[in-house]
Amino acid sequence: MKVYSILYLALVATVFTSCTKDFQAINTNNNSPSTTRPVYHFTEAITKTAYAYQENAFDRRPAAVGRYITLVRNNDYETFRWTAVDWDDIYQRAMIIKTMQQEATANTQPVYVATGNILLAFNISYLTDLWGDVPYSQALQSVTTGNIKPAYDKQQDIYMSLLQILKDANAQLRTGGSGIDASADALYAGNALQWRKLANSLRLRLLLRCSKVYANAFTEMQEIVNNADQYPIFTSNTDNAEVIYQGVKQDDSWPGGPKNMIDADFTKTKASKELVDALVQRNDPRLAVWVAPVASTTGSTVDHNQYVGVPHALANPADYNGGESHQSVLSSFFRQDKASGLKASLMIYPEICFILAEAAQTGKVTVPSKTAASLYRDGIEASMDYYGVKTQAVSQAYYDSPLVKYDGTQKQLIIQKWLAMLFRGSEGWFDFRRTGYPQFVTGPMAFQPTFPVRYGWPTAEPNVNFNSYQAAISVFGPDDINTKMWYLK
Repeated sequence: MKVYSILYLALVATVFTSCTKDFQAINTNNNSPSTTRPVYHFTEAITKTAYAYQENAFDRRPAAVGRYITLVRNNDYETFRWTAVDWDDIYQRAMIIKTMQQEATANTQPVYVATGNILLAFNISYLTDLWGDVPYSQALQSVTTGNIKPAYDKQQDIYMSLLQILKDANAQLRTGGSGIDASADALYAGNALQWRKLANSLRLRLLLRCSKVYANAFTEMQEIVNNADQYPIFTSNTDNAEVIYQGVKQDDSWPGGPKNMIDADFTKTKASKELVDALVQRNDPRLAVWVAPVASTTGSTVDHNQYVGVPHALANPADYNGGESHQSVLSSFFRQDKASGLKASLMIYPEICFILAEAAQTGKVTVPSKTAASLYRDGIEASMDYYGVKTQAVSQAYYDSPLVKYDGTQKQLIIQKWLAMLFRGSEGWFDFRRTGYPQFVTGPMAFQPTFPVRYGWPTAEPNVNFNSYQAAISVFGPDDINTKMWYLK
């Protein structure tokens, strides 16, 4: 998370004003209009959300703790030597969205209020999924109310609010979804139905995530899947919520490409042994797409295979298996500034398949014309198709192999979901902390025997928001990376 201080400073608000009263028209500054159109902030809200979320998934803590990458140098992420993490970037995006919604209201364009609420729910859900209790109901009010020291809301309250916001946004777009500027909509080119699918699919994600402690979670999931007209969800990869990379400058290029990650940095990143081993054991056709073979097997000291992942939290990871020429890095697929297969993803269809498969597996949700087994296979097939290896998976009988053929266990399902969710937000880590699968190992040099379950609140909070910070601790618990949030208890 890249940020600087306390987010909720609405100083990031981008509403521009100018005073032209009692002046001649010639004195009006056309470069500083008194009002702005919401479409300008719509594009910004979408792209900033997508690019930041994807960058966070590829080379930050989520990639390491989700066991997709291993860092050979500067490996504090995977040894769990975590310091507090700032959150201002998420709040800054929320402020952009709020500004857009204010403009939309002023210009009588409610469609941008509804789509803005979907984007807001996405950002705030990620915020609370990472930190637990956070400022929410009183956040973003420094301009309107002068409150720069907002109280922290309980995660349970935040989740209930977001679930309702998403439900309402779907209903609003169902009856009033016209008017989205296609040229400003970097996500769905003005298609309101696609925005509704995102809202309801995101609801499914949140409902499953809190299903352990929210009694109505599966009931609400059932309501969604029972009525595709009222609650449309993703049904194929064409529904994926993704933004393309332009590849023109650093800010609009894939985070692993030359504009973002020079070769010296990239050598710090190896393919995780847990990822490589899972792919090799299943003879998974995605292996060759994602992972590069070792430069040489001659001289290998531990693993003489063509693909060799590096274990986590080693004392000298650069020396593993005889050195870096005997270790696999991520493939060239991930070393481009832009490509058809590299997009900034908010949510993809395979995730929905696995969410519904897990819900069906519990016996508490019935999906029309589907079973847990068929949904499980749909998720794998959709992932194979996404990476262009669907035919290969069929020809090598991937789905009938012993480790892949559906066995009805949550463990098998989550492992396949983990693979399909490679570099998608923090989903690999979030599913692990929720289910215990895949059964990741900490590593010999880890600073603690268990995986962190949250980020620590920003270091600035005790100084700039002391009373709210202390009140939050009294409710939430210690500001520690091991303190469980509401839905994990």
